[in-house]
Amino acid sequence: MRKLKKTNNFRKLSGCSDKKIVMDEDFENNKTGKFKVKSTLIFVSILLIVIASMLCGALADRIFVIKPLDYFVSRSEPVPGGTLEQKLVKEESVVIDVVDKVSPSVVTVSIQTPARRILEFDPFSGLRSRIEGGEPQDIGTGFVISEDGLVITNKHVVSDTESTYKVITSDNEEYEVKEISRDPSNDLAILKIDPSSGQKLKPVEMGSSENLKVGQFVIAIGTALGEFRSTVTTGIISGIGRGITAGSFFEGYVERLDDVIQTDAAINPGNSGGPLLNSAGQVVGVNVAVAAGAENIGFAIPIDIVKTAIDGFKQTGSFASKPFLGIEYSMIPEESAILNSVPQGAYIANVVSGSPAEKAGIQEGDIITKIDGEELKDVEGGLAEVISGKKAGQRVEIEIWRDDETKTVSATLSEFEE
Repeated sequence: MRKLKKTNNFRKLSGCSDKKIVMDEDFENNKTGKFKVKSTLIFVSILLIVIASMLCGALADRIFVIKPLDYFVSRSEPVPGGTLEQKLVKEESVVIDVVDKVSPSVVTVSIQTPARRILEFDPFSGLRSRIEGGEPQDIGTGFVISEDGLVITNKHVVSDTESTYKVITSDNEEYEVKEISRDPSNDLAILKIDPSSGQKLKPVEMGSSENLKVGQFVIAIGTALGEFRSTVTTGIISGIGRGITAGSFFEGYVERLDDVIQTDAAINPGNSGGPLLNSAGQVVGVNVAVAAGAENIGFAIPIDIVKTAIDGFKQTGSFASKPFLGIEYSMIPEESAILNSVPQGAYIANVVSGSPAEKAGIQEGDIITKIDGEELKDVEGGLAEVISGKKAGQRVEIEIWRDDETKTVSATLSEFEE
């Protein structure tokens, strides 16, 4: 009986133990489920924090140019200079591509003056003579515009009518200049050379100067200082629509140039006539002048002006004639006109003998106020701008102010001759 009792007790205890085990399993399962929920919540929270950090980092980089995530990035390459290095590499490749593309079309212009003996007095050796000229000298630049041998340069580069000229290509091929056509309206000239039999020259690609922007990247190629051929310089467009007076009174060549391009790409004597190029290798201007006494202030004739002149040349075989009135003048600004109680216009400093102006009765001291009803103002290009829109042989009505009186005279514009 005791054994049974013990057995029963044992069974009772066993029963309680079984129940307890079942309860323990429920507790553990419940505990595991809560743990899984907590783990999931923690994982989601961490994920959200990471995503929020990345978004904040990106926002900080975009707005404040602060790059907190850069500290977690591999430092195999320096991060701060990465963008700059990429820009430099891109700029270098652009310049190299343009130079490779255009250099075969850019030429050096060489002059050979007749040899002459010059007598000089030396205080130590007395009178002596030396030979001047006779040797070719590089003086300017040009670029090919047609396969059959037409080359553009500046008129002042080939202004000496008594000398002979040569064109030297980038691969040192030399060609005698057979013909020179000088544009009376612009500082431009077209040289005609004869390529070798069966050989074709490589012309440049013309761009447009209509939509040029200040700050735009440009490249210049030329024979710097008449010594260093195929010199490449780079810069930006510093200004557009400039008006300058180019040349030297001592050299006997002075010309007013309007609506030219200003650039800080280094242009030196010898670069004259060379191309100013955009980043696509297209010509946007013809380098023409550099500011005396300044650094990195050069000027170029817009290519749209050049293209108009070339089109006319190809149609007629010569440049369009320039209308000529025959006066030397200076424009009177509005302030000066008010202070001196005179009208705005062109003050006549000199009248060329035998010119249309002299034949019309225009005198020194007159003020031209209107031409064909168009008022002359200093801010709008003045007299030169109005006359340039006329044609040689055209009759114009000129209103002048003289001795407090206004009168109208007629003049027939003639053709300009150098």
